[in-house]
Amino acid sequence: MSLESRRDVGVPELTARVVRASFPKGTLAIRVRETLGPLFEDASFIEAFPVRGRPAVSPGALALVSVLQYAEGLSDRQAADQVRARMDWKFLLGLELDDPGFDFTVLGDFRARLIEHGLEERVLDLVLERICGLGLLRAGGRQRTDSTHVLASVRVLNRMEFVGETLRAALEALAAAAPQWLAGQVTAEWVERYGARIDSYRFPKGENVRQKWAEQVGRDGFAILEAVFSPAAPGWLRQIHAVEVLRRAWVEQYHRDGEGVRWREAKDLPPARRRLSWPYDLDARYGMKRGSGWCGYKTHLTETCEPDAPHVITNVETTDATVDDAEMTETVHRNLDERRLVPGEHVVDAGYVTAAHILTARDDHGVTLLGPVGLDTRHGQQDGTGPDLSQRAFRVDWDRRKAVCPRGAVSISWSDQVKPSGTPITRVHFDATDCRPCPLRSACTRASEKGRYGRSLTLLPREQQEILSRRRQEQQTEEWKQRYDIRAGIEGTISQVVRRTGIRRTRYTGLAKIHLGNILAAAAINIIRIDAWLTGTPLGSTRTSHLARLELAA
Repeated sequence: MSLESRRDVGVPELTARVVRASFPKGTLAIRVRETLGPLFEDASFIEAFPVRGRPAVSPGALALVSVLQYAEGLSDRQAADQVRARMDWKFLLGLELDDPGFDFTVLGDFRARLIEHGLEERVLDLVLERICGLGLLRAGGRQRTDSTHVLASVRVLNRMEFVGETLRAALEALAAAAPQWLAGQVTAEWVERYGARIDSYRFPKGENVRQKWAEQVGRDGFAILEAVFSPAAPGWLRQIHAVEVLRRAWVEQYHRDGEGVRWREAKDLPPARRRLSWPYDLDARYGMKRGSGWCGYKTHLTETCEPDAPHVITNVETTDATVDDAEMTETVHRNLDERRLVPGEHVVDAGYVTAAHILTARDDHGVTLLGPVGLDTRHGQQDGTGPDLSQRAFRVDWDRRKAVCPRGAVSISWSDQVKPSGTPITRVHFDATDCRPCPLRSACTRASEKGRYGRSLTLLPREQQEILSRRRQEQQTEEWKQRYDIRAGIEGTISQVVRRTGIRRTRYTGLAKIHLGNILAAAAINIIRIDAWLTGTPLGSTRTSHLARLELAA
């Protein structure tokens, strides 16, 4: 389909008259059109469409329908039906009342084109530009970020279920693509093992028997792979997606040597970030946070939090479930910088903050990164009930490369090292002869009394260590805690996005599609919030349980 850029000429007179008579108080769609105007022009998406071919449905209209789809929690088919059936949507889109709309499959094609041409961020960018034009959004000020988990559209599998389902998926694909070829490779026993969906309740009982079952699946998988990659097999069989997934999964899950096929032990598996979790979504990963595990993704939302302006989502990042929050801090700042929406102060939780992040945010982006850093509480007491033997109690002379303990002992060793992650550190050691007679030794160090060294310190580079020490002191003050209280508001935003747009359980597979869905959800929330701001709708209050109300009343 080709794109002939269309200029919005306004709402047809009959549509406007009927809609305003039918909805004198307006609806979200009506108010968006009246206050924000035509949000998306066709020319904004021109890269995604060829210059020749059958004319396409207006991409500007499709972008707007996609946003409304998330605002109202609709499927593609339901959204297309709303375009045909609802007058207020026709008003928003500038359509005649008898406009037949479009087939629902066009929405999926539109999303695919956005991903193919790298235009996933375009919808949110255009919404933010319009909000900036209204004077409701600007750089500087305060913003806050937090993440939430997104459940993949998968069934969580244990390892045995995973390998069985992966082999079954490959056999299904081969049976559809080359039935005669596959018939010569399998027996009736294969149909019994892999004919139905793999579920753990069908497995044989007993650990040893299940181990043999898993090894049998491994041998069957290798047999299929050998047959597919043999010179006698058609070459195009190797290009089947499910076969490539099978090959990759078998490398991760099995050993094969002169002793045969063996099930990998847990210690021999690839790390979770590199290991497949589901044969039908290769980007989904199994992650853990605060004792809770899930298979899927994480989305990081950043929003403004000025008291005299609407709270607008300014950035969305989507990762697999294994990515730590700390890895996204610089990415968020860089993307906000590209949008020219860098905050003066960025409020985050401890997961996004390291000493290096504080310095980088300040030096590269001019941002004050406000968030707690971890306290050094492993040694001594810091609550006034005992001696403080944490790092801050030691005097570090960076120029002389020496450290002095609270009792006056001077370090004997100072070595610069690099952690496996690439972080430079300094290791400082005190002489065991100074530590053994010290009355504070038991509270200060657990080093062996027979070794050469007593207490040891691990220091970051000088500038990072100094800013870390200052932050540890600052975050104990009431002033700092009051500044940081504003971070809690991001929890309400996450709650609204989850409840209103349904991003907790994604409807798509693949990181690119899920990120685009999160972008559309953020754009929908921004439109809802701008509408609420312009109509004077107050913010919702924090929910209080009935039991808590009784306690408050008492």
